[in-house]
Amino acid sequence: MGRHYDTVSFLSDLGLIDESVGVVHAILREAAPHARVIDLTHGIPAYDVRAGSLALARSVGYVPSGVVMAVVDGGERRAIAIEVADGEGVLIGPDNGVLASAVAMAGGAGRCVVLDRPEFHLPSPGSIAPYRDIYAAVAGHLCNGVDLVELGTPVDADALLPGVVPLPRDGEHGGLQTDVLWVDRFGNCQLNIGPDDLEPWGNAEGVRLQITFGEMSDQKIRVAERAASAYGLGAGSIGLVVDPTGMLMLMLERRSAADELCLGPGDQVAVAPLVEGAAVPGVAVPVTLRPSS
Repeated sequence: MGRHYDTVSFLSDLGLIDESVGVVHAILREAAPHARVIDLTHGIPAYDVRAGSLALARSVGYVPSGVVMAVVDGGERRAIAIEVADGEGVLIGPDNGVLASAVAMAGGAGRCVVLDRPEFHLPSPGSIAPYRDIYAAVAGHLCNGVDLVELGTPVDADALLPGVVPLPRDGEHGGLQTDVLWVDRFGNCQLNIGPDDLEPWGNAEGVRLQITFGEMSDQKIRVAERAASAYGLGAGSIGLVVDPTGMLMLMLERRSAADELCLGPGDQVAVAPLVEGAAVPGVAVPVTLRPSS
């Protein structure tokens, strides 16, 4: 008998248009009525393992001990379960890298199994729906104390597909080539660098840096300012602000940086010290002059 769990934290690319998420809730309610389901998000773009992995990594430090179920692009991938090294929880999902970053942030992998024992799954009248027939069913068994190794064949963690998180690279003029990891619903663009990466050029509020982005044939150069928040930046100003996860975000005051700078997840942004005397394009702001009396 394994440990009983009373929380299932659920993340997926299933969306909320149809009954899929509700069916998972219903299965868990029937199988483990003592367990509470926390919906982290079901708005991960379809098949976007990278986005799912990053969202799960941002969340895992806040979820209670229990089962974490991440179902993103799970149709053709083998189903796996990973117990974190301290035994405080089990992450289940497809073997496509979606779990890797969260497992690392939770302290690393302990026991791992491939969920290949159909007696612990739900029967399907047609093709298998993994979110329903495998993951929801297994989550219920885990909550009820079924030990991990009863649910599948043990596998070495090193045999599982790793996650892929882009790292900043050295750029031109002593700068860094960064990637946009995530765009939140307000249009703020999270980069894959933190404040420590800016130390060689100064990391105090008010330090101005040069950012370069866009296609090679249409590159844009702007100035971004290290700021505590986007409020008070003013029209046309770009802030480099530390977000709640400790990463740097490109932000505009009450406007979408993604829309105005034409940036999205996976786009590259070069960050470099501002060259003294360099002509850096800004944003034109209309000014009305009052006629002199």
